[in-house]
Amino acid sequence: MEEDGGERAQRRHPTSSETLISEPHLDPPSTCSETTLHPGEEDRTESKPELNQTEIFRTLEVVERDSLSIADSFTTLFASLRLALSEVTSNSVDHMHCFSEAAGRLQESVLDCATKGNRYINSSLRLNEEMKGIDSLALQLKVLRRNVDALDSGVNKLLRLP
Repeated sequence: MEEDGGERAQRRHPTSSETLISEPHLDPPSTCSETTLHPGEEDRTESKPELNQTEIFRTLEVVERDSLSIADSFTTLFASLRLALSEVTSNSVDHMHCFSEAAGRLQESVLDCATKGNRYINSSLRLNEEMKGIDSLALQLKVLRRNVDALDSGVNKLLRLP
């Protein structure tokens, strides 16, 4: 019997997921003048007042306000996350465009430099080929210079005749 009384006391306090429903008494009232409840149990059940509708509505109002506050917080959080993600994505796309443009310009510059470098190398090779024949030209110039010097000294001697 004490176990039944303990179960009834537990059933009278609903958890957060249960609703408050009054249970029908399964045991018919006894015709005996003796009560099966101990005097302490009787005081416990009577000392706990049942919730009235006003208190239930107030509690529901508080829960509703808290739920709205939580929903607003989540809405703000998701809006912030969406904005941050948008900015990061936008920055990444901008950086990729910038990188692509810089790589394109660098490629153009490298191609231009390579073309100019090839021209310079080809000109140097041509000059080198032309310079190979200059040794014989230098010898011819030395001989020509000697002849010019000899001619100059001969002219000077003729002009100095008194």
